[in-house]
Amino acid sequence: MAALSAERLPTKADKGRALLGHVKKTMPINPLAPATTVRRRHPKMLPKQAKPGLRDVVNTARDAMVVQWLADTSLRIGGLTGLHLVDLHLRDNAACNECQSPHLHVCHRWGNPNRAAAKIKPDWKMVDGVITGGEIYRVSPAMISSYFQYMTTEYAKYATGHGMLLIQLTGPRQGEPWTADAARGVLRRAGRRAQLPGRIRPQAFRHQFTNDVMDASDGDALVAKAAGNWASMQMVDEVYGHPDLHSPAFTTALKTVWGEEE
Repeated sequence: MAALSAERLPTKADKGRALLGHVKKTMPINPLAPATTVRRRHPKMLPKQAKPGLRDVVNTARDAMVVQWLADTSLRIGGLTGLHLVDLHLRDNAACNECQSPHLHVCHRWGNPNRAAAKIKPDWKMVDGVITGGEIYRVSPAMISSYFQYMTTEYAKYATGHGMLLIQLTGPRQGEPWTADAARGVLRRAGRRAQLPGRIRPQAFRHQFTNDVMDASDGDALVAKAAGNWASMQMVDEVYGHPDLHSPAFTTALKTVWGEEE
């Protein structure tokens, strides 16, 4: 019986459930208990035709760029609204030598005037005006096109020299850095104008991008992890690694098991 008297450290949930849980140092466990089953979460994807629908109804080049950048990457809204111009390496073979293709660096900064901050905090630095480190995201040609459209029209007209990418275009704070809450509001209102079901949230773009990469790579979780800058390949596989019930591979596997194909 001594072999069954194992212990583990208490979790936050254990402490919350127990009387005087804050003083608990250990919790009893049963080594013969079955392993915890994986609960597959279902991420909330974008509605069908959401991306073209949103592009058709946005009112500014800035808003069109936001939709394009969220659609073509797994950027979080805090990382997007926290970008500085120096974070963007939108050409091949940039001086950072960390990615040969056009890309951007999401760098966690505490002092952004719009209070936007990246969720993930890998080390980064600037040397001779060149940003290295942070989270690196590949950039699509459509993203670059939308960037130049925005920069040569609205940004050139209203920017005030703070160096951040996204700015307010109207109101008393015109030209100042744009906030993440304001970006969420633009997406929400654009979704209503496009008559899309539900509420359009930035996180849905991240889920949709990862799901689409998984589909395009035949379910390769390693590719999806790298493309989406996810922390865990296991999490990507658990959440997005669902089989396509109508794919040729799935159908062939079933027929083989059923004895219909050699």
